[in-house]
This record gives sequence, C-alpha cells and structure tokens, in this order.
Amino acid sequence: MLILVTGGAGFIGSNFIRLLLKETSHRAVNLDALTYAGNLENLAEVESDARYRFIKGDIRDRALLAEIFAQGIEAVVNFAAESHVDRSIEDPAAFLHTNVLGAAALLDAARARGVKLFLQISTDEVYGSLGPTGRFTESTALAPNSPYSASKAAADLLARSYHHTYGLPVVITRSSNNYGPYQFPEKVIPLFVTNALEDKPLPLYGDGLQRRDWIHVEDNCRGILLALEEGRPGQVYNIGGNAERVNLDMAHNILDLLHQPHSLITHVTDRPGHDRRYALDSSKIESSLGFTRGYSFDHGLAQTVQWYVAHRDWWKRIKSGAYQKYYEGMYGKRLKKGKE
Repeated sequence: MLILVTGGAGFIGSNFIRLLLKETSHRAVNLDALTYAGNLENLAEVESDARYRFIKGDIRDRALLAEIFAQGIEAVVNFAAESHVDRSIEDPAAFLHTNVLGAAALLDAARARGVKLFLQISTDEVYGSLGPTGRFTESTALAPNSPYSASKAAADLLARSYHHTYGLPVVITRSSNNYGPYQFPEKVIPLFVTNALEDKPLPLYGDGLQRRDWIHVEDNCRGILLALEEGRPGQVYNIGGNAERVNLDMAHNILDLLHQPHSLITHVTDRPGHDRRYALDSSKIESSLGFTRGYSFDHGLAQTVQWYVAHRDWWKRIKSGAYQKYYEGMYGKRLKKGKE
C-alpha cells in the first residue's frame, strides 16, 4: 500500500516509518510541518529509499491534502499532533488547531479518497487518571484531564463518528508512555538522561510518586503495524507496556545506569492537574492480533540510555536555541522553588 504517515519526522512517527520500510513492502509518504519536535535527522537512514518520500506541510492545509491523496494514498496513519502536556497548559489553542482541526481535515480527505484504512494514533491519557488498582480497557469512559488529552479524545471521537456516519474504515490505537531512541528531550526520560549527562538537575514533579506504564517505541510501532494490517475497522486497541514504574524510581534507575548521584533529583512544583496513574490493559490486541513485546522495561531503558550517550550531537543540537528558551521558561522558576 501507499501509506500517508503524518507527523513522521517526530519520535514515534519516525520509528514507525523505519520499521515500515524495513519489514514490509509498503511505501510511505511522510507529511510533517517540522515544528519544534519534527526532525528529519530521525530519518536520515531511509531518505534515499525509493519507497519513501517526504513532504513538508500542515495537515490542516486541505488543498495540499487533496494533492497528496490524489497521488494514490491507500491508507493513513495519523501521528501528527502537539503532544506535550506542559505546552498544552501554556497554550491550549495550538493543541486544538493541530490535534482536532488537523484530524478533521485528514478525515475529510481520507473520506473523499475512499482509503482502505484511517489509523488514528492516540494515548492512554484520554482515559484520565487511574486509581491504585486496575487498568484502562478499550471500554473505559474517556475522562481527559489536560488540554492535550482533551484534544486527543476529541480527535478520537471525531474519527469514531466518521466510521459510524460515513463508513470510513477507522481504527484507533492508544498507547502507554513511549520511550526509546530519537525522543525529543522535553519528555521525561530523555530529559533526565541528557540532564544527568550534563550534571544538571533532574526536575521531578511534586513528590515523584506518579505511576506510568512504559512501552518501548519499537514495541508500540509493531502494535501499530499490526493494527494497520490486521485491525478491524471501528475498533480501538490499547497498546501498553505492562511495565508500571513510579517516576521517582525511574529517575533512580536512569542515574544508576549513568553512575550519577541521586542528589541530582530536584523536586519541583507539580504540574496543574497532574494525573496520578496510567496503566493499560492490552489483552485485546494480544488475543485478537497476536501482539507481543520484545523489550522488558529494564532492557529497554538501558538500551535507550546508551543511545543518548552515543548520540550526544543529536540531542545537544536540539537542547540549544529555541528549546533552551522553552526549558528555562518551563522549569527555571520551578527549579528555584525546589531549592527554597
């Protein structure tokens, strides 16, 4: 198939494109606006592949979408999204424009083209905050608690409505927290790894006892590929890592792998409305599509830490300039408060 992958220069999208080209015969058109988290260096190893093409553009540009779909697009995998919760708290409107209006433009273009499948990539955060026991299932009610997760829930519901109303073959995947190579260093694991490598504080929100379910990005991408090739239209598939960790323990793990002191951890003012726990039940995709994981959390984290050690030039370029201004604005005051 000729697959339109939106947001393919980002973290999960670029990992998915590399997997797609390596292990299938599909062709990929990568549409990405190359905003702050989009980085074509993530795809340097496939840029000369005849089955891959990059187009710089915004998923809200309906004229551009019409041109692209007219080239024979058969399926869509929509990774394109603003995805950082802190940024959504600072500027909710940007998330509505990209995550909701962008999804609407893509759905309209896909419907006009009559694609074989529209795969909407979503997140466990649409379910809200989980109590001390149990896991989110695909039938759990949506209860998003941040502007980011609300925008993703809105896109999910819009995609669902296009399947119900227009018969567009839509599948939705919702994954737990991803980690792995090429993740933008504002996210917690690469932020902690790169800060530790520079002997800088690790800014840990609140008491650090929030729990997250972690999945290696390659495992998530394999689940997404299964959903693309074998998923049933109208269905939602949770893709979890089955690897819950307390944020404080995860910070300790990273520092231990780098032989750095735990004293680098600095507790900072908590994020407003911070969800306490996420955990996904992945039994549906495991039983119906045969999904399995290739990484334990300990193995995956060690591999990820080593990747950032070996690719200092990649993340040092990113952590300079515009990102540094954002980092200071987001964490500077909180770090100062943590020391008071």
